[in-house]
Amino acid sequence: MNIEMVITWYLVIVNIIAFVFMGIDKRRAVKKKWRIPENRLWLMAIVGGSIGAMIGMSYFRHKTKHRLFKIGMPIILIVQIVIVFIAV
Repeated sequence: MNIEMVITWYLVIVNIIAFVFMGIDKRRAVKKKWRIPENRLWLMAIVGGSIGAMIGMSYFRHKTKHRLFKIGMPIILIVQIVIVFIAV
């Protein structure tokens, strides 16, 4: 397996996990149960799951009123895109 394939699969998996984390956290918030820590949500975005986190925010309507999430997630994505273009 070549490096591009490994990176692609890594990004797919990380984004799926970030999306699922948003859904789980939303469900737990509604049920007033133990939540996924925000730093874990941020970590998933930083390690490559920013697209999944943003889709999860929109789909589950979660963290959309939090200015830090609303602005921070797209900034992380932009930084990641710039890094990819610089690396290529």
